[in-house]
Amino acid sequence: CRMIIYENDKAGFLRDAFTNDIEDVVLGQFRRRTGRSVGRSEFRSWRESLIAVAKVVNDDAIPSDCGVGIEYAIPQTAKRIDFLLAGQDSHRRDQLFIVELKGWENAKKTAMDGIVRTRLGAGEQETSHPSYQAWSYASLLRNFNEAVHQGELDLLPCAYLHNCVDAGDLGDDFYRHYIERAPVFCKGDGERVRL
Repeated sequence: CRMIIYENDKAGFLRDAFTNDIEDVVLGQFRRRTGRSVGRSEFRSWRESLIAVAKVVNDDAIPSDCGVGIEYAIPQTAKRIDFLLAGQDSHRRDQLFIVELKGWENAKKTAMDGIVRTRLGAGEQETSHPSYQAWSYASLLRNFNEAVHQGELDLLPCAYLHNCVDAGDLGDDFYRHYIERAPVFCKGDGERVRL
């Protein structure tokens, strides 16, 4: 079944992010909807990542009534989308931005398709490239959602690495296939504007 841990409009999300402790709000919703809690690292990542994405969304060009979703569980999978922003383009076509949020400072290229090496937890590990993750979530939604499958809703996946100053290996041509489908955005004012 469909599950979004947190739903609000842009104005409500910004209020929760900047005047409340967004991580506590999301944790409260998570507990209510799942009956479980999360570990310290996920709780901390909510605080850092959601404040970082709130700075991006806090832009007058984005209407206040755009929908915001946090921690969307993709049906029939164990996958969760970090952040969703729903609205319409200038032609009144429905759009859904899928944002994979990462607190990584850097990552290293591997020889494996869609895989990078970065610091996770106690040491370096191999994991999915953030663009691959965002793109794969969009692909899963295309298979599970009739409006997406029929082309009535545009999906726009991307990755936002809010602690990464330079994409470095993440932007390597080896990963171009995924980056073209889900661009990578990094830390900094210019990158926030671009996102």
